[in-house]
Amino acid sequence: MRTTRRTFVRASLATATAALLPISLHAQQQSSPARRTIPSTREEIPIVGLGTWITFNVGGDPVLRDECAGVMAAFFEAGGRMIDSSPMYGSSQPVIGYGLQKLGRPAALFSAEKVWTSSAAGGPPQIEQSRRFWGVPKFDLVQVHNLLAWKAHLQMLFQMKAAGAVRYVGITTSEGRRHDLLEQIMRNEPIDFVQFSYNVVDREAEARLLPLASERGIAVIVNRPFRQGALTDRLKREPLPEWARELGVSSWAQIILKFILSHPAVTVAIPATTRAGHVRENLSAAAGPMPDLAMRERISAHVKAL
Repeated sequence: MRTTRRTFVRASLATATAALLPISLHAQQQSSPARRTIPSTREEIPIVGLGTWITFNVGGDPVLRDECAGVMAAFFEAGGRMIDSSPMYGSSQPVIGYGLQKLGRPAALFSAEKVWTSSAAGGPPQIEQSRRFWGVPKFDLVQVHNLLAWKAHLQMLFQMKAAGAVRYVGITTSEGRRHDLLEQIMRNEPIDFVQFSYNVVDREAEARLLPLASERGIAVIVNRPFRQGALTDRLKREPLPEWARELGVSSWAQIILKFILSHPAVTVAIPATTRAGHVRENLSAAAGPMPDLAMRERISAHVKAL
């Protein structure tokens, strides 16, 4: 439960202090998670990133901010790059900025932000405020969040990209919403990234969105891989199946991530967590055997039957 975890964090903060030191080059070189290429540039990126929805919305609490910095430290040490956030996520943006400063601003960071306002004129100042919160010179990726005022914001972001103020442009949705409109945008707009929900039980994206992303050369970010924790919570009391050994996994979270990451159109999944150990576990899912088509169906059928 959340209270138990927070209490544990407060009691063990001193132990976690070492995790807040600047990321060393040696630590970065020791970790090399599997990577996929961003189709529009062929830049490689690790296939597991870090989401911040809810988990980093901790306000000004110094203990909880240090907890988030510890999660970020574990993420970079394990070879991660992409951190994803939004103005919608409460205090997550300044908490990310705090963590980046605490960690010596790791050069590996791939910053993924969003614009989320119904006002076309409000887009640029909101992005600038987000940039100040993070403390970065510019964002690697800015996405239109949940298709809000998408036409105006996309045109603004394309202009920013042309001016060198952002490297990539994308658009997002979540929980299976508005896939018809998302498909239309993917077909007609020169976006670099698309973000949507996809996991072992929510497979609607396999029908059109994932094949279209491959066809159009659009990188795919998968959000809500664990259904905001509901999926892993449901499975945690279930024993791992015997065939899990074939995948070299030790948890249901790793099985779920391997299912997602084994789809060739997926570029990166962004699970959110409050635990440094979970970050390492998630990134380790990017290593070792990946399920083939038959194993993917076996995983999905098994989870749905539980």
